[in-house]
Amino acid sequence: MAMIDTPRTAPFGAISSFRAATFLLNTVETVTTAVRARIDAARTAEQLSRLSPALLEDIGLTPADVDHYKVQFHRF
Repeated sequence: MAMIDTPRTAPFGAISSFRAATFLLNTVETVTTAVRARIDAARTAEQLSRLSPALLEDIGLTPADVDHYKVQFHRF
């Protein structure tokens, strides 16, 4: 007696559902990452704005650089 191995197929619509769910999860992850990056940038700008010009010069920045950084990352 010979055994025939038949491949199992996914139920109708399972692949489309999987792709849609994967797309949504990837989108949420991308948005979450972008929001976290914006929050980190805003915190960095806030901390840099509290430094004195002498300390900024020590790290290679000027107050104008900090102002530019704040404007760039506080826009929505």
